[in-house]
Amino acid sequence: MIRCGIVAALFLLFSACSVSEDQEVALGRQNAAEINAQLPIVTDPAISSYIQDLGTSIARTTSRSDLDWHFYVINTKQVNAFALPGGYVYVNRGLIESTNRLDELTGTLGHEIGHVIQRHSVKQMQEAQKANIGVTVLCTLTSICNSGLAQAAVQVGGTAFFARHSRLDELQADSEGVVNVTRAGYDPQGIPDLFQVLLKERQYEPTVVDGWFASHPLEEARIQRAKTLIAELNPDPSRRLIVDTPGFHAFKTRVSELPLPPPPRRIPSGQQPY
Repeated sequence: MIRCGIVAALFLLFSACSVSEDQEVALGRQNAAEINAQLPIVTDPAISSYIQDLGTSIARTTSRSDLDWHFYVINTKQVNAFALPGGYVYVNRGLIESTNRLDELTGTLGHEIGHVIQRHSVKQMQEAQKANIGVTVLCTLTSICNSGLAQAAVQVGGTAFFARHSRLDELQADSEGVVNVTRAGYDPQGIPDLFQVLLKERQYEPTVVDGWFASHPLEEARIQRAKTLIAELNPDPSRRLIVDTPGFHAFKTRVSELPLPPPPRRIPSGQQPY
């Protein structure tokens, strides 16, 4: 059942000229609470600490370092990652297992952090309200309306509903990601390299990466642009950027040893996503 009070409040919020940072954080906190209660968030202390420390090492060097950043791993084999307003970033187990090096994971985190810095999710919700698309789409974007949405997200590729970005959004997040990880001391080459890995996986296991491509439009031109951004950044050659570490591989091994993710729960009739 739709929580009418919350939905009404959100419509009032997004009909305003702008959303304050406090409102953005409150919205992200609300979304995160519901997602964390319904999706299979990994609670293994070593995994949780590693992803939180890694994400924080990047986020604290950005223009929004003042946010209370939170990073989570979701126990699903689907390859995806997404970010909520206010500094909540999620990475699927499947994406971690697809990476070959640390810089590919930091590139993903830097990219999702970029979406938060650019406030893409907030802008999406504002545009949905301005276009009078309706409660259904707003619920899809915010996950506040019923528990079925979060359950459905696992079925369709790891929460693609929460991060359907335009190509412009993706290019902006790529640019932010290159700068973010480089500033934090990680090699940005992991960004285009992971894109290449995902394109190859789409040829052999398309259902595993469908969620990523649904929410992160990707083509060869975007990979080349990421390489161009790296070249234009021209990092100081005397500064040794981190490409890989033994600690990352220990983390990846621990993730791969997690119990198999739970099967998606059946969504009751009438709770299908938009």
